[in-house]
Amino acid sequence: MDTPLPLRTEFLFRIALTVGAPQAIGPSRGTELRVVPVTGGTVSGPRLEAEVLPGPAGDWLRVESDGTTHLDVRLTLRASGSGLVYCQYTGLRAGPPEVLARLGRGEAVAPEAYYFRTALRFETGAEDLAWLNRIVAVGVGQRLPEGPVYDVYGVM
Repeated sequence: MDTPLPLRTEFLFRIALTVGAPQAIGPSRGTELRVVPVTGGTVSGPRLEAEVLPGPAGDWLRVESDGTTHLDVRLTLRASGSGLVYCQYTGLRAGPPEVLARLGRGEAVAPEAYYFRTALRFETGAEDLAWLNRIVAVGVGQRLPEGPVYDVYGVM
């Protein structure tokens, strides 16, 4: 079997988050640890419509000295049918130091100027959303001044 297996994806939805002020924990494990509260947001797309519930929700960021950021995010979503979904994702934002510095100052930067990808998993007890329990998803992100936005694709 020399031929690589195909990777198929399907666009599921876009997540747009609103965030509060970062809480700087300080240097830890060779990185700068910051906790960013997620204050809300929306999920919209062909497979899911939902709201991002405020707290407990957040992003535990580890920022390397060159600005490379490792994400650890946990959210609760309320689907339009009222079912709740736990969403957890990890990710990486990397790029040229000057671009990452601009993002760190809250400036708008073209998404193609840096790398921002996430791996998402979901848990729900809602029967109409059970498909989320059996899928791995990937997100292509951009960091807008008001918060991150991800286009999320299911890996089929």
